Amino acid sequence: MKNSTIKPAILLLAAALSLNACKEAFLEQPAIGSLSEDVLATESGVNGLLLGAYGALDGSAIGFDPWVTTPMNWIFGDVAGADAHKGAVGGDQSSINGVANFSIDASNGILNAKWTAGYEGITRTNDVLKVLAQVPEGEIDEAAAQRIAAEARFLRAHYYFELRKIFGNIPWIDEQTTELRQPNQAAIWPKIEEDFQYAFNNLPAIQSQAGRVNKWAAAAYLGKTYLYQSKYPEAKAIFDQVITEGHTADGQPYGLVDEYYKVFYAEWKNHRESVFAVQMAVNDGTNDITNANNGNMLNFPFYSPFRCCGFYQPTQDLVNSFKTDATTGLPQLTNYNQDPVKNDMRIAADASFTPYTGSLDPRLDWTVGRRGVPYLDWGHHPGVAWLRDQAYGGPYNSKKNIYWQATQEQYADQSSWAPGTANNVMIIRFADVLLMAAEAEAEAGSLEKAQSYVNLIRARAANPAGWLYAYKDAQHPLDGFSNTPAANYRIGQYPTGTFAGWGKERAKAAIYFERRIELAMEGHRFFDLVRWGNAAQLLNDFFAYESTITTDIGDGHFQSNKNEYFPIPQIQIDRSIDASGNATLIQNPGYN
Repeated sequence: MKNSTIKPAILLLAAALSLNACKEAFLEQPAIGSLSEDVLATESGVNGLLLGAYGALDGSAIGFDPWVTTPMNWIFGDVAGADAHKGAVGGDQSSINGVANFSIDASNGILNAKWTAGYEGITRTNDVLKVLAQVPEGEIDEAAAQRIAAEARFLRAHYYFELRKIFGNIPWIDEQTTELRQPNQAAIWPKIEEDFQYAFNNLPAIQSQAGRVNKWAAAAYLGKTYLYQSKYPEAKAIFDQVITEGHTADGQPYGLVDEYYKVFYAEWKNHRESVFAVQMAVNDGTNDITNANNGNMLNFPFYSPFRCCGFYQPTQDLVNSFKTDATTGLPQLTNYNQDPVKNDMRIAADASFTPYTGSLDPRLDWTVGRRGVPYLDWGHHPGVAWLRDQAYGGPYNSKKNIYWQATQEQYADQSSWAPGTANNVMIIRFADVLLMAAEAEAEAGSLEKAQSYVNLIRARAANPAGWLYAYKDAQHPLDGFSNTPAANYRIGQYPTGTFAGWGKERAKAAIYFERRIELAMEGHRFFDLVRWGNAAQLLNDFFAYESTITTDIGDGHFQSNKNEYFPIPQIQIDRSIDASGNATLIQNPGYN
C-alpha cells in the first residue's frame, strides 16, 4: 500500500487513544483504562485522536458485524432502494429482511449497530476538539491546530450526515454537549452545514496523505448537504467551484477516470475521480484483515472461488434499466421493464444459455455478474452454479466489490472465512458531483448545462477502452481479453437541445435515471428516492414487478410518511430514560 494513504492499521492503534470507548450512553464518563485529557493535550496526542476519528470511518471498531456498519450502505442504500436483493437464503442474516420489505421495527439489531457506529465516530471527533482546546499555548502552531479542527469537523459532519439520512430525528452532540436532546429534524442540517463550511474554509487544498480530507472534499460534501435540503442555488454555486477548481488531496485536478471500470478496483484507487474515500488495505505487513473492506465480506458469489456468501444480488429491475435504444443508445426512461433483459432463472447450470442480445449500456457488465458474461478475469459467470438460492435472490451477483484473479495476492486477504479486499469505499466521487450539479442546474432552469454534465458521464461510458470484452480463450481467462465486446453495447449522448426541448421535469427524470445507472450498487439509491419524493411510487412499483421473479419480497410495501426513515433503535430510547422515567429520545412517526 502506498505511503501516501492513511494506513488503517495506524488508525486502529490510534483509536485506542480515544477518551470515550464505545459506550452504552452518549454522555457517560470516559471508560476505565482510557487516557486522560491532560495526557493527550499535546500535538502528538491530538493527532492520535484524529487518526482514531478516521479509524471509525469503516465502522469496524465497535464489535458489530462490519457489513451492517459499512459506510458503503449496501443494506440501507441498495437493498432498501430496489437496486439489490439481500440475497443468499432467507434464514441467513434474516435481520436484513425487514429492510428489504420495510417491515423493520425498532428492536432490529442492525439499527443499533448502525446508530452506534455513527455516534462512535462522533464521539471521537468531539474528543479531538475538546482536547485540542486544552493544548497549552505555544505547543501547537496555529496552522496545525486549524487543520486538525477542520479535519475533525469534516468527519463529524460526515458521521452526522449518515445518521441524518438514515434515522432522520437524531440528537446533536458536540464537544460542549451536556444534555441529550433531539432537536427537530430540520435543525440538524444547519449544524452539518456549519461543520462542512468550517472545513471548506480551513482545510488545506493539499494534504500529506491521500486518505486525508482536503478543502475540496469539504466543498463537495457541503454541496451535497445543500442538495438534501433542496437549497439549489447554494448547491449550484459550490458545485461550480468544485468542478472548475477542485482537486484531490495529492493535487490531481478532479475529473472522470477514462475507463469506467478503473473507478472501483484497488489497482487504480485514489485516482482523480476520488473526492472522499474510506481507505482500505490488505497484505500491508500488519496481518490484520480488519484493515480490509470487510463491509463486503458477505457479497461474493457462493459455491465459487470466493467461498462466501452470496449476498447483495442485483435486481432484475436494475438490470433492465441498462437497456438502451438500438438506434440512439439512449436509456429507456419510462418503459425499461418491458421486454426485460434475458436471465437464466430456472435454467439448469448444465443447460445451454445464450445471454441477452439487445443493446445495452456497457456499465451493466461492470456492475452486475450475469450468466455467460466474463466475470472480471475469473471466467464466464456460470449462473445458478454461483447462487445459493436463485428463486429467492435472483440470477445475478454484484461486481464492483470484486477483486481480480490476476492481482489477488496483492489486493485480497484470504486469511478469514471470507475475503477482504483493498477496494476503497468511495463516499463521493466526481461523477457523483457532476450529477448532483446537473440536478442543481436543472432546478435553476439551466437545462443545457445540466445536459452537458450528463453527457460527460455518458461520453466516458461510451469510451470503448472501458468496455468489457470477450476472453481470448474462454478456457483460460487469465490469458486476457479479445477485441470483441462481451455484449451488444450501444450508448449515446443526448443531442443538443434535448433537455431544453423536454422541459424541467422530464430533464430531471433523465438526470435521476442517469444517476441510478452510473452509481448503481454504490449505496446511494434509497436516499436519492427519499429526497426526490418518489420513493413510495417507485418502490411499490418495484415490489409489484420484482416479486413475480423472486420469492424474497412478495410482502414488500413502502408506506409514505413513515418509511422515509428507519426507526430509532429501541435500545437507545430505553437507555435515554431519565430519573423521572421519561425517555429523552423520541421514536420516529409510525414506529410506536
